[in-house]
Amino acid sequence: MSKRRKRLRLTSALATFGSALLLCAGAVPASAAAPSGTDRAAGTPVGLNGQLAVCGKKLCNSHGEQVQLRGMSTHGTQWYPHCLTSGSLDALAHDWKADVLRVSTYAQEGGYETNPRHFTDLADSLIQQATARGMYVIVDWHMLTPGDPHANLGKARQFFSEIARRNKDKNNIIYEIANEPSGVSWSRIKSYAEQLIPTIRAIDSNAPVLVGTRAWSSFGVSEGADESEVVRNPVRAGNIMYTFHFYADSHREEYLATLARAADALPVFVTEFGTQNYAGEGSNDFAMSQRYLDLMASEKISWVNWNFSDDHRSGAVFRTGTCDSNGPWAGTSSLKPAGVWIRDRVRSPDDFG
Repeated sequence: MSKRRKRLRLTSALATFGSALLLCAGAVPASAAAPSGTDRAAGTPVGLNGQLAVCGKKLCNSHGEQVQLRGMSTHGTQWYPHCLTSGSLDALAHDWKADVLRVSTYAQEGGYETNPRHFTDLADSLIQQATARGMYVIVDWHMLTPGDPHANLGKARQFFSEIARRNKDKNNIIYEIANEPSGVSWSRIKSYAEQLIPTIRAIDSNAPVLVGTRAWSSFGVSEGADESEVVRNPVRAGNIMYTFHFYADSHREEYLATLARAADALPVFVTEFGTQNYAGEGSNDFAMSQRYLDLMASEKISWVNWNFSDDHRSGAVFRTGTCDSNGPWAGTSSLKPAGVWIRDRVRSPDDFG
């Protein structure tokens, strides 16, 4: 199932940590760890957990306890900035009780390359707003087309250098350096990561870095490979995780099995998934989606759902027109079926499965 087809359809329709911690303790939810006295927003995910780091194959808080983050990804900020308001972010943090916001800055497709200053400032503004609400932030470099991340290496260095300089003293930043590489070998993606990560580490030495995997972050499955190429030849850097994306109605047993194997061998973060097909549209397969969520809960794999907008597709959580009407944001009256389903599982994951 080509993930590239998913993204191309989206575009055409819119037209335009120090060192890593060494000890992994018992697993706890992101909202239940012992509080850190240094955070202003005590009781929030960041207030409770502090600086995250990769310990072994898991994500851990500042006390060395395993955590699982759950949250939402923005749509492309060139298209849906009006869905990211004080009200909607308040709802995400307080009504949904999300741990993390993924801020998706597209490299192309009307994004960063058209106005680097605007899109850097916009990403930074969303980081500040999420920080004020005590959420973690994934800074997503949403490279998509071309699929070779090296094509955007210079732009990525510029973007991440400035974002890191502005936010290096924060303890809630996670850098995702390549959304969905495609059409290139794992060695090519690894080379990109090993050139870009030192740029970030020179400014912000503490934040975890997320590395995209081959074939639209499927560990190669969408191009006939699997996670073994990463296991045999991992990125030469510490405090990193590898990303996996799935769309439950399209990506079924082979993908689920790959995620399970990969999580046994590597630190994995699911930075994008949907309950629909690979285009983020069509019918919701909630049963298959729950199987993924059950696996991710058992393995403490953090996850982010696509997407926090009112795009007309079934994968956008808000009903079309919600953003133009400025809500209502809290509760379920403005949510599509996928939005109701995912909000429940962000808020109360132990009630399902």
